[in-house]
Amino acid sequence: MSTQLTTFDSSVEPIRFDTKIAVLLRDDLEGWQRLNVTAFLVSGITAARPELVGDPYEDADGTGYLAMLRQPVLVFQGSREVLTAAHGKALGRELPMSIFTSELFASGNDRDNRAAVAAVPRGDLDLVGLAVHGPKNAVDKVLKGAVMHP
Repeated sequence: MSTQLTTFDSSVEPIRFDTKIAVLLRDDLEGWQRLNVTAFLVSGITAARPELVGDPYEDADGTGYLAMLRQPVLVFQGSREVLTAAHGKALGRELPMSIFTSELFASGNDRDNRAAVAAVPRGDLDLVGLAVHGPKNAVDKVLKGAVMHP
């Protein structure tokens, strides 16, 4: 059985993005919660910005796989205060944002999730995560005080 290696042309410019997708998680979440929240938050960005999705994948045997986001997703963490500040900055900059509140851990479906968020005024949301997409410098300013997730 022979293996065919694909070589990439090094003369091609690297792909650069002028936008950034970032997830900010509260630093007191358990491991499973961090993964769950990240998946939900990124799905919100993807739903709002379908143009961020690349082409479907295919392996050398012709097996097809689903398309994914075509740019990296950076994951950060911060305190409750950092998350609250980031939420306010993202709103002020009108960046597309998905949120996850602590109440959503107790809910089992989308309808109840939306009702849980709708029942709480914006300033009282118990945020455990948010995701934003926008110009790199704007996203960087929103995330001020956060650190890369380990």
